[in-house]
Amino acid sequence: MSALHAELAWVGGAVRRDVRIDCQGERIASVRPDAAPAAHARRLTGLVVPGLANAHSHAFHRALRARTHQGAGDFWAWREAMYALADALDPERYRRLARAVYAEMAQAGITAVAEFHYVHHDPRGRAYADPNAMGEALVAAAAEAGVRLTLLDGCYLRGGFDEPRLEGPQRRFGDADVDAWAARAEALGERPGLRRGAAIHSVRAVPPQAQETVAAWAQARGLPLHVHVSEQPAENAACHAALGRTPTQVLAEAGALGPRTTAVHATHLTQGDLALLGGTTTAACLCPTTERELADGIGPASDLAAAGSPLCVGSDSHAVIDLLEEARAIELDERLATLARGHHAPEALLAAATTQGHTRLGWDVALEEGALADLIAIDLASPRTAGATAETAVAHAVFAATASDVTDVIVGGRPLVTEGRHRTLDVAGELAAAQAELRDATR
Repeated sequence: MSALHAELAWVGGAVRRDVRIDCQGERIASVRPDAAPAAHARRLTGLVVPGLANAHSHAFHRALRARTHQGAGDFWAWREAMYALADALDPERYRRLARAVYAEMAQAGITAVAEFHYVHHDPRGRAYADPNAMGEALVAAAAEAGVRLTLLDGCYLRGGFDEPRLEGPQRRFGDADVDAWAARAEALGERPGLRRGAAIHSVRAVPPQAQETVAAWAQARGLPLHVHVSEQPAENAACHAALGRTPTQVLAEAGALGPRTTAVHATHLTQGDLALLGGTTTAACLCPTTERELADGIGPASDLAAAGSPLCVGSDSHAVIDLLEEARAIELDERLATLARGHHAPEALLAAATTQGHTRLGWDVALEEGALADLIAIDLASPRTAGATAETAVAHAVFAATASDVTDVIVGGRPLVTEGRHRTLDVAGELAAAQAELRDATR
């Protein structure tokens, strides 16, 4: 058994002092506030909270950071640059990039990530000798970086409502049909540090009947199901033109909504969509830094929560990797859209970035007995957080701290990041090398 001693810890929805956390293996054996520190305990200063959960990632998009952020254009123009990048990936190149990206996440306090994975095959659309070679590259990358991975295997079968075939770089994304997708997804088994899940890329990329198959496959195995929903008005318009319904309505009819489903973005919703998502307790994953960067819009976060949809956050395209920023942006962006303040309490935003996110990934992470011992410490004496007290600690963490204020990361009871540095990887060096390789490959 190992022991941790937190100066302050967020336990049961409140900040408590002098919290002793005993770990047995990778789980928490006990949590005791107001306890004297054990002589052998590892001391954690600042505010200790459960590890952050990144509920939406496309690891390879990290190589586009600052390359596509300038100038005019919209989501669809950005997508062409993304396709060119996807075309340059191979399993080994992807492993190196993803390892660096996941290590960057670790330093930012992320202990588990949901990878929305759809780059499956070679650039001509042919399966590798191991049909899951690209997925295995992501599994290896997460293990080397030390973070937990929920690999959401993406079904992607057509180019759009009026494009039945996949062309160009999209050929890498698709299997022959939904049954071939299911067979390949089934072949990648779970192991320590890995959870499986399924993803419907979007209603434009997966026909309704195939959506039913993906949803049934995930439901039969009790696995998470994630889907991009109404990220762009053009997506909604195309869906209406082709099927006469909103994307959310199409997913509902396919049986794809429910308590294990997460709607990613959920930006442009009707009142009926809100009722369907909330009524089925389908979660909503908001990715504000990506939604800003792509000029997607501001999602109705408070309406989703009020309707019954749990909120979580993701870094998506990794314009930045900072889940504290993603969490506070839920509130601050909504203030801009509504000209009103106070939509989300800081405790609710912290839950979205931690425990609620882990639930959507299939991990049981919390500061409580029996949960996985994944936790982080946030500095409360940095230039951004200096002056914090126990009473303001959560508000300082959510509304002022950044990823740079994460000092310690514990995964499964073992330290992964100490004093802000990854214990085994040169994160900046690996990111620079991986990005340079891909930059050269896409010139």
